[in-house]
Amino acid sequence: MAEFNHVHSVTEMPEDDAKPSFHHGIFLEPQEKKRSMKALVVKQAKKTCSCTPARVKDYVFSFFPVLQWLPKYKLREYLLGDIMSGVIVGVLLVPQSIAYSLLAGQEPIYGLYTSFFAGIIYFIFGTSRHISVGIFGVLCLMVGQVVDREVQRAGYDLEPAAPGVLMDAAVYLNTTVSPANQTLHRPLCDKSCYAIRVGATMTFIAGVYQVAMGFFQVGFVSVYLSDSLLSGFVTGASFTILTSQAKYLLGLDIPRSSGIGSLISTWINIFRSIHKTNICDLITSFLCLLVLIPTKELNEYFKSRLRAPIPVELVVIVAATLASHFGKLKETYGSSIAGHIPTGFLPPHPPDWNLIPNVALDAIPIAIIGFAITVSLSEMFAKKHGYAVKANQEMYAIGFCNIIPSFFYCFTTSAALAKTLVKESTGCRTQMSGMVTSLVILLVLLVIAPLFYSLQKCVLAVITIVNLRGALRKFRDLPKMWHLSRVDTVIWLVTMAASAFISTEIGLLVGVCFSMLCVIFRTQRPEAPLLGWVAESETYESLSAYKNLQTKPGIVVFRFEAPLYYINKECFKSTLYKQTGVNPAWVKAAKKKAAKRMVKEKEVDSGSNQTNISMDFVSEPLGFHTIVIDCCAVQFLDTAGIRTLKEVCKDYGEIDVQVLLAQCNPSVRSSLIRGEFFKQGEDHLLFHSVHQAVDFALGAQEHRGTNASK
Repeated sequence: MAEFNHVHSVTEMPEDDAKPSFHHGIFLEPQEKKRSMKALVVKQAKKTCSCTPARVKDYVFSFFPVLQWLPKYKLREYLLGDIMSGVIVGVLLVPQSIAYSLLAGQEPIYGLYTSFFAGIIYFIFGTSRHISVGIFGVLCLMVGQVVDREVQRAGYDLEPAAPGVLMDAAVYLNTTVSPANQTLHRPLCDKSCYAIRVGATMTFIAGVYQVAMGFFQVGFVSVYLSDSLLSGFVTGASFTILTSQAKYLLGLDIPRSSGIGSLISTWINIFRSIHKTNICDLITSFLCLLVLIPTKELNEYFKSRLRAPIPVELVVIVAATLASHFGKLKETYGSSIAGHIPTGFLPPHPPDWNLIPNVALDAIPIAIIGFAITVSLSEMFAKKHGYAVKANQEMYAIGFCNIIPSFFYCFTTSAALAKTLVKESTGCRTQMSGMVTSLVILLVLLVIAPLFYSLQKCVLAVITIVNLRGALRKFRDLPKMWHLSRVDTVIWLVTMAASAFISTEIGLLVGVCFSMLCVIFRTQRPEAPLLGWVAESETYESLSAYKNLQTKPGIVVFRFEAPLYYINKECFKSTLYKQTGVNPAWVKAAKKKAAKRMVKEKEVDSGSNQTNISMDFVSEPLGFHTIVIDCCAVQFLDTAGIRTLKEVCKDYGEIDVQVLLAQCNPSVRSSLIRGEFFKQGEDHLLFHSVHQAVDFALGAQEHRGTNASK
C-alpha cells in the first residue's frame, strides 16, 4: 500500500464561526520503491553477465581508452605539440628519476625503470590527456621509509651499498654439502637487491588495492581527503623529505631515521655529526642551489614568454658529473657518488610473496594517496580543457601502472602536479607525449646511463629539495585560506604538523580523523537563528544577520541549520529554549509551584489579593502561541531526532504552545511517518513553506479568539 503525505499549503478560515472547516492540503503520493534485494541482485547480475558483441566492444574500448582516441589522432594538429612536450618532460624527468631513487632507498637505475614503464602503461589505460604519471616525491618518501625498515629487519645495515653492485633478483651460489645431500642453490641477495624487492612488492600490493577499489567502485574513499588535507599532508611530508636529504648536502654518513618522530631524530643525528661534514659536498650543494633556485624562479616568472622551461636540472647534472669525473672528487675528497648505472633491462621477476604480510598494511595509505592525487589532477585538467575523464578507469590505470612495473624492478608511481603543468604548458594534446617521454628515458637507459657514474649524491639531493618549493610555498597562502575558511586552515595546519613531526602515515590518519571531527563538531553546535519576515514577500531570514525584518505577533520562527540526530539533539532543545526564552519544563514547574502555593493560601485564608496574584501568575501569557520550525537545512533525522521532535511538540503543547514544521524534505517527511510522529493525540502539521505555516498559525489564533469572545 502506498503511503500518503498530507502537507498543508493554503489556510482558509470559515465565515461561519459555529463550526471550523478543514484547510485545504496537498496530498503527495510517494513513488513506489522496489525493496526486493533479490530482484535487484538478479537485475544487476543480468546486466553484468550479459555478453553481446556490442557490450563486449564497449567493455574493451572503455577498459583500453587508447583504442578510442588513437584511431582519431590528428597528426598535423597534435603531433608537434606532443613531441615537444614529451621531450621536455623527459629531459626534466631523467634527473628527477635518479634523484628520487635516493629518496625511495633505491639505486638510480630503478627510478629510470619506474618512469619508463609508468608512461607507457598510462598511455594504454589512462583517460586524461594531460597528466604526467611517474615518480612522486611524497610516495617515494613513504616507500623509502618502509624499505629502510625492512632492510634493517633483514639484518642489513643502513649504510649505502657499495656502488656498482647490481644483481638480478638473486645471485645463486653453488654450495656442495655432504655426499648424502644434493647440491643446493642458495639465493644470496645484497642490500640493494633486497631493497628493490621490498619496494617492488609494496608497489604490487598498492596496485592491487587500487585496482580492487576501481572494481568495487569504492572511489568514494577519496572524498575524505579534502584539498586542504592533501595540501597539508604534502607540505608536512616535504619537511620530512628535506630532512632526509639534508645529510647528503653535508656529505654525512648517518643512518636514515624512521618511525614516529623521525624528523626530529634525524636533525639530532645531523647536529651530532656536523663536525664530519664533507666540505667538497657542502660547496657543491651550495653552488647547485645557487644555480637551480634563481633559474627555477626565472622559469616561473617568464613561463608565459618561454616556449619551454630551461632544463636547468639536466645542465647542472651534466656539469656536476664532468666536474666530479675530471676533478676526481671521490678519490680526493671522499664525496659520495651515484656509482655504476648499467644499461638495458633486467629480466622480469615476480614480487617476493613472503614479504607481503610485512608491507600489506603500509601499502594502504600509499594506494589511497596515489589514486587520490591522480584522480584529482585528472579531473582538474579535464575540466580546464573541456573533456571528461572516468574516475573509475583512472583507478584502474594507476593500479596497473603499479602492478605491471613491479615485475620489472619499479616502485610506486602516481600523477605529479609539477610535471603535469610543464607538460600542459609546452603543447601537450594527448598521452602520445607520454610515449615520447618514455622514449627519451629509454635512450638514457640504453646509452647514456653509465655516464652518470661520477655524479655526486649531494647534487641529486639538491634537485629533490629544490623541487619542494611548490609545497613549501603553501605557507604564503595561509592568510588567504584563513580568510576563506578557518576550519580548512586548521585542518591544513594539523595535518601538516602531524605528517612532519609524527610520521607521514600517522599524519594522514590524523588529518582524516580531524577533518571528520570538524564536520561532526560543526553539526553538533550549528547555527540556529530566529527568523523574521521580509516585507512584501514570502521570505523569512535570520534576524541576527539582516536588519529591517518583521516578526508576526505571537509567532516564533526558528531554523536549525544541521541534521537532527543523536549528537546534536540536546543542542537543538537547549538552543530552541534559549531563543524562544521559554523552557516548557520550567514553565510547568513554576505553574505547579504557584498552584501549590495558591492552595496553601486558600487553606489559611490569608486574603484575596495574594490569591489573585497567584492566579495571575499561573495564567500569565508566554508572549507567543506558536513555534514554526524551519526544517529546510535539516538533511535527515535519526531515531533520536524524531524522539526529540516528539518531546518538543509534547512539552510545548502542555503549556498551550503549538509547534509547526515547515519545508521538510522528502527524507525527513518519510522519517517522521516511519517514526509515527503523526500518530499522537494532537494534529501535527507539515507545511511547504514558512509563510504558509505562519499564515495558518495567525488564522488559527484569530479563529480561537473569535470563538473565545462568543
